Parts: sequence; structure tokens; C-alpha cells
Amino acid sequence: FTIGLCNDPLACIRKAKATVDRKKHSLEALFTFSIAEIVMKLFGTKVASALSHRINSHTTMCFSNLVGPLEEIGFYGHPLAFLAPSSYGQPHALMINFQSYANKMTIVVSVDEDTIPDPHQLCDDIAEFLQLVKDAVISQGLVEDVGLIPGTGSDAKLDEDMGTI
Repeated sequence: FTIGLCNDPLACIRKAKATVDRKKHSLEALFTFSIAEIVMKLFGTKVASALSHRINSHTTMCFSNLVGPLEEIGFYGHPLAFLAPSSYGQPHALMINFQSYANKMTIVVSVDEDTIPDPHQLCDDIAEFLQLVKDAVISQGLVEDVGLIPGTGSDAKLDEDMGTI
């Protein structure tokens, strides 16, 4: 895994997708589950819990990509404007949650400010990269209608209260 600039944003996405697919098809998840099950049976819940906490606290980044409903939904007759998933108390320096809802995308960034001193710059960089990807998709003719891409206008803005794009 390398961090660097790329000239073609779609090439970066293809490379990341290949890495994700390779990880999904590996036996890592099966082995992790099997080892966790063995630790639980042999040593009990206290040791399994301590091991789980140690593993999570030594993880630098957490990434979540949730597909939401395509149509607007309501809660007791009140329409939901947006969904913004998050969690509290995680031991990660960086947590990024992407949530799609009714052709809109909400990005929630949770950071440790000692590690990432300017989270707003990170949000701006994410928004800029997504704009570059959208422009590359349109310019390469991978979609026929610009309306197929949600948010094709300049509606990506940073909500100061929520820290979302």
C-alpha cells in the first residue's frame, strides 16, 4: 500500500479495488474468526475481550461505506434530510464513514487532532478527489448522462457543525 499522487484518479480507484478484492478473497477473515473462537474457548471472555481491544487500539484507520436507500424515507411522518453514521470512543486516529442516501453522499470524518491537526483540509481533499473522479468518469465517456452521477453541481460543501461534506 503506497500513498502518493496519481495522474489518473480512476487508475487509483482500480488499484484500490484490486487490493480490496484480493483482501476479500483471502483467508484472513476465516483465520481471524477461527483464532478468535479458539481464544474464546480456551481463555474465556476476559482474554478475548482484552485481545480484541488491543487489536482495535492498534489500528490506525477505520473506513465504512454504507449504501443507503435510494428514495427519501421518513420517521413517524417526518422526512429525513440526511443520514450521518458515526461512532464514539473508537481508538482510531482516523475514521471515515461514507453514507449514500437519496442520491446524496454524506461523509463523516472523525479524527484524533493530535494525529491529523486540520480535519477540514482532509474533508476538502476528499471532496476534491471525488470531484476529480467524477470529472474523469464524464470525460472518458463512462456515463452517457451527467444526471446519473448524483451531485453533479457544486453542492459539495462542508457542514461546520457535523464535519460532513
